[in-house]
Amino acid sequence: MTTTHNRRWPKVVLQIAFLIFAVIQLYPLVWLVFSSFKTNIEITGSNVMGLPNDWRWANYDYALFKANIARNFLNSLMYTTVTVIISALLSAMVSFAVARMKWKLNNVVLTFFMLGLMIPVHATLLPVFQMLKMTSLLNTPWALIIPYTVSALPTTIFIMIGFFRALPGELEEASVVDGCNIYQVFFRIMLPLVKPAIVTTSIFTFLSAWNELMFANTFINDPDLATITVAINSFKSAYATEFGPMFAGMVVATLPMIIIYLFLSNQVQKSIIAGAVKG
Repeated sequence: MTTTHNRRWPKVVLQIAFLIFAVIQLYPLVWLVFSSFKTNIEITGSNVMGLPNDWRWANYDYALFKANIARNFLNSLMYTTVTVIISALLSAMVSFAVARMKWKLNNVVLTFFMLGLMIPVHATLLPVFQMLKMTSLLNTPWALIIPYTVSALPTTIFIMIGFFRALPGELEEASVVDGCNIYQVFFRIMLPLVKPAIVTTSIFTFLSAWNELMFANTFINDPDLATITVAINSFKSAYATEFGPMFAGMVVATLPMIIIYLFLSNQVQKSIIAGAVKG
């Protein structure tokens, strides 16, 4: 009896530790949501940590429509969605060519893309700005979509190559015997088999593009094309005394990430485990 009781203690202590850790991690998000309904007086002094005395939905109306966060939200959604689609398709093609096809420049191409992992993003700011200026792409959606896509390729290719290499070679041989050409082998046979890798890399790409600020603040000057991160950053200086609407904008900006975590976190875990086992 005593032995059983003693064995339970480590489990109870571990569960309590996990609970405390979860509360610490979740509290900033909960505080942000509560603060988005408060007045300036509550936020700056009288009720910093507690529930709002008066739930001010007007903060969201101000942020979404008067400060036009809704438009910036749609801009970010469009940029990130297009980036995810293009980067997923390109990285899958490159990974298939490098992992499954034999040609002279195979290793050269792989090395070229892997070099992108060693180049700091900040170091590319000025060269990319000059190229966008020369091609008249500044202040256009492509000023963000192209850099976001290129920045995502090294990581997505690195992940996808492991999945493609783990597939048995008999798949291509059987497909060729059945009369499939190289494009049919890729789109009909190989691409569906690496769906876990595509989902995982797409999530990482989406989150990276959605949270990006440096490129968005440099390459886009038109307020109608600004992303939600730029809008919130400028909101802080333009409406410095209106903390409630500013926090409301932050809550809106976090919604896609929360939705992705709630619905796709298990898929990401399964994909990472599958990739580790295959590797």
